[in-house]
Amino acid sequence: MKFKLTALEKKWILYDIGNSAFIMLCTTIIPIYFNYLAEQQNLSSVDYLAYWGYASSVITLIVVILGPVLGAIADQKNRKRPLFLFTILIGSIGCVALGFAQTWILFLVIFITAKVGYSTSLIFYDSMLTDITSEERMDSVSSSGYAWGYIGSCIPFVVCLLLVLGSGSIGLSMTTAMALAFLVTSLWWIACSLPIYKSYSQIHFVEKRKGALNSAFSQLWHSLIEISHNKQIFFFLLAFFCYIDGVYTIIDMATAYGSALGLDSAGLLLALLVTQIVAFPATIIFGRLSRKYNATKLIPVCIVAYMGVVIFAFFMTKQIHFWILAVWVGMFQGGVQSLSRSYFAKIIPPEKSSEYFGILDICGKGASFLGTTLIGVISQATGSVNNGILVLIVLFIIGLFLFLRAAKYTRTA
Repeated sequence: MKFKLTALEKKWILYDIGNSAFIMLCTTIIPIYFNYLAEQQNLSSVDYLAYWGYASSVITLIVVILGPVLGAIADQKNRKRPLFLFTILIGSIGCVALGFAQTWILFLVIFITAKVGYSTSLIFYDSMLTDITSEERMDSVSSSGYAWGYIGSCIPFVVCLLLVLGSGSIGLSMTTAMALAFLVTSLWWIACSLPIYKSYSQIHFVEKRKGALNSAFSQLWHSLIEISHNKQIFFFLLAFFCYIDGVYTIIDMATAYGSALGLDSAGLLLALLVTQIVAFPATIIFGRLSRKYNATKLIPVCIVAYMGVVIFAFFMTKQIHFWILAVWVGMFQGGVQSLSRSYFAKIIPPEKSSEYFGILDICGKGASFLGTTLIGVISQATGSVNNGILVLIVLFIIGLFLFLRAAKYTRTA
């Protein structure tokens, strides 16, 4: 039977296309531009990688603190939509402001603010999945979101890439070209967010209570107790904490890692563009496979593939190695992210979706605090960026074991 997206599902997917443009910059051009600013102020490649890792850790720590509380507030009637818009504006305005930073320290401060806005917006966006589609369609819709996000983000990225790489030939300075790239990305992000913002209606919710913040904390506490008694959710969150830590750390650190190894910047950007292109059909394939095979079978395949990514990255020394790695990651990145999102959406109470996705964010982006920090610390301690990346394989092994444990409690085989 042919799978056809509804109008509301398409508008929800469009936001994935919008926000993915920003995250594409975060994993490609932004680390390279930060390296440019850092080199002007005589930072070594090891310190550059470490400070970038520490900034990523600060971002995830902030989201860990804010996510569940904002999620609990958003689950109250008619609160999710305005909070969603507020976080989009923080992220998009911060994106534009990056073009005005002249020092690496100020650049990191603005970047942290923008990335926090982006990350918190995803808590509300992911939780909308329970409102915009049915349970039996979630895997396919979630996969379509990631897939079109990958390929759609290539449009503004190519524009940004042409501006940055061709800045000299069109008479622009590097800083002016970067400022324009940030502006293009921000406008794209906002434009793609408007359709779902206008059309979204919060179907599942809890009633508003007096003292929104106090009631949010109370609601969050009761949910944590519920999770501790639900073995399926509990073990999945532990598993997700470990394996998605590795995935997000690789996403956050890929370009910075390649730059620290001395690889050509233009080659890194083009290779990561290939990742997006490969991820589009690969994620669609995982979505189709999910109609035949349960996520409990497909997610472990992705985790094992990422173990191979880490081992390969440890021995990486040449530009061609990074290209191979880019294709490899593209084949499994969308699958593990989209199936994890829809799997979780199926097993949680729909009326508490924002709150639960806020908790998931602790175990997801919050977990990458560990990965990015470990890479920074081990790289500085040993003087080798290769040693820092190898620690991630341990997280994937533990994550696989815990996910298989959670799968025993899955309702559907």
